[in-house]
Amino acid sequence: MGARIVVTGANGAIGRAIVRAGLARHGVEVVAAVRSERAAREVPPIPDGRGRIATIRYDAPTGMDGALAGAAALVHLPGVLVERRGSSYEQANVETTRTAAAAARRSGIAKLVLVSACGADTRSPNRFFSSKGIAERLVRDSGIAYAIVRAPLVLGPGTEGSRALARETARRTAHLPGGGRTLHQPLDVGDLAEAVLNAALDPDVARDRVVDLAGPESLSYRELVERAAALRGHRVRVRSVPVGPLRALLALRRRLLGPGFDRDALDVLLTDTWVDVEAAAGALGIQPRPLEATIRRGLELEEGA
Repeated sequence: MGARIVVTGANGAIGRAIVRAGLARHGVEVVAAVRSERAAREVPPIPDGRGRIATIRYDAPTGMDGALAGAAALVHLPGVLVERRGSSYEQANVETTRTAAAAARRSGIAKLVLVSACGADTRSPNRFFSSKGIAERLVRDSGIAYAIVRAPLVLGPGTEGSRALARETARRTAHLPGGGRTLHQPLDVGDLAEAVLNAALDPDVARDRVVDLAGPESLSYRELVERAAALRGHRVRVRSVPVGPLRALLALRRRLLGPGFDRDALDVLLTDTWVDVEAAAGALGIQPRPLEATIRRGLELEEGA
């Protein structure tokens, strides 16, 4: 067998896409790392001899070591946007990365690939973006060859982005914060998976680099909703939700109810994305799919429907 890679968060939409893409490549063995038996049931089937599912722990010093044994690369997917009790930005985005980097050093991993977010910055006043920036710094300071791939809004089968798009186009009226004026460059989850695999399997691809990757088109979220609705065969009327009062309501909600969708998560969704698509795609060796194909895949629409 050829190269073995370990993928954390293999039960999520991005993780599942990476597992499938890895299994589609000749000579690649995939270890799908998850935290529970429930999560293990969500991982795509792995044929005998092509890898396995491994249960890992982030709260134990050696909780990842067994999964990493014999692996050439680790793909780490910390992905919490909406905090829950017991799963804060610090816990989910920072501490898991700290544990993963330490385990990778102990196991002699040749390359660590982190999937981060466009806008990650340790200096950001937004707690999500700052936690992603801290996670990136941990990877850069790990002493291991690395690639950090920052992703924007990700669309495709099973993604939160496509689920939201499905909800917003299910009715004739969509209520969007700020009228949906935020600019996005939606990325296909399959393209992200291929880019991450290229970085993990080739020592020279994006080595010791941070790459902002995005899809081929820039458009407002309103335009994205309208295009998705048209592909579903109807029009949608967009109503604007004032952002100021919404932020105040979410701040009050957090004080009264604790973690959940709050101002930080809202502001992530309202942050414009500006990425040099050609440079990023070239650095990671991919050709992004057309946006229409990505929308169709995410909404499970037949080609030409």
